Amino acid sequence: METKLQAIETLRTVTEGKIYVEVERARVTKRLSDIKKEQGDIKAATDILCELQVETFGSMSRREKTEFILEQVSLCIQNGDWTQAGILSRKISTKYLSRRPAKPKEQLEKEAKEKEAKEKKRLNDLGPAGVDVKDATAVGEDANAPADDDITDLKLRYYEQQITLSKHDDKYLDACKYWRQVLDTEAVENDPEKLTASLQHVIHFVILAPYDNEQSDLLERIYRDARNATIPKEAELLKHFTKPEIMRWPSISQEFGPHLCSSDTFSAEKPASAAKEGEESKAHQRWQDLRKRVIEHNVRVIAKYYTRIQFARLTELLDLSADETEKYISELVVSKTIYAKIDRPARLVSFNKPKDADDVLNEWSGNMKSLLGLLELCDHQISKEVAMNALTIKSGKGKAAAV
Repeated sequence: METKLQAIETLRTVTEGKIYVEVERARVTKRLSDIKKEQGDIKAATDILCELQVETFGSMSRREKTEFILEQVSLCIQNGDWTQAGILSRKISTKYLSRRPAKPKEQLEKEAKEKEAKEKKRLNDLGPAGVDVKDATAVGEDANAPADDDITDLKLRYYEQQITLSKHDDKYLDACKYWRQVLDTEAVENDPEKLTASLQHVIHFVILAPYDNEQSDLLERIYRDARNATIPKEAELLKHFTKPEIMRWPSISQEFGPHLCSSDTFSAEKPASAAKEGEESKAHQRWQDLRKRVIEHNVRVIAKYYTRIQFARLTELLDLSADETEKYISELVVSKTIYAKIDRPARLVSFNKPKDADDVLNEWSGNMKSLLGLLELCDHQISKEVAMNALTIKSGKGKAAAV
């Protein structure tokens, strides 16, 4: 191993700064990083591999570039350098990873024939010793490397890392979007187990995301997904969030708690050790955030149906103490999700938003326009009835005269 490391360092030294061997130097550097990783020195492995700027290598295939960057992000995550991991992950284009339309059978056969002809030509160009005499100094794509057409493995690995980063930063809406990208993969769609798990995570993170226009729109689109029939519990919980009705947290916790906590997203139990960090503590935090989203949903529903409500009645509907009720209302007011004013001496909460002068004038103008329209319609109807009555009388007189 000592000789191997010495040889690798020698190769890296003599190839430094030489563009025509940049790909070979990158591969040797990755081998050194893998050795350090196997030895348990994650920090050294990260420093060695992250010094490479493979996105600038023109002679390296796009797939290999993506693999290098994904490995850099993976090492940064293992090293706990979340900021650097996020910066590196943005070097990968999501357009490259997007799902391609299925190719027709004729095109697949044509590509297979072209590949076979290209391989025959390459073999003919080889010299007696197996060296490519046509271009002995060419660098770049390996002839035996997998084709860039199927990048499902890269896509799944990329979005797995993005989900990990989003969960660490508590960006639930981003995590939901990444899980939806995982769903849009043929390998996941054809695997019932993976499909079910992905659908569950999509619903988990969309209901955990703070309420705004984007979250509300995404919630409705996910609710209309026909595949939710395979996960009835999550679909029923999602339905509660789309209906303008109050959800009582004790009943929600009792009905859905055991099922949700059986997944890796939620945990109702607090970690035994206060110093214990990681996914377990994050899962418990997400369970607390779910309770928060249920309460916020209830406050929005109450604000929709009430203009004023007694504080005692509000705390009863929300199943909260007075301090917690005031805290959640204040947070929603600050985020401009609702309008509310608390009259502490009178113990009243008002959700009726006062109108400024412009709103009052606009409303008055609209009402006057509507009133004048109704008066005009009434005048028209009266004139019509008078004309019809006059014709009836005239017709009656004409018949009497004829008799």
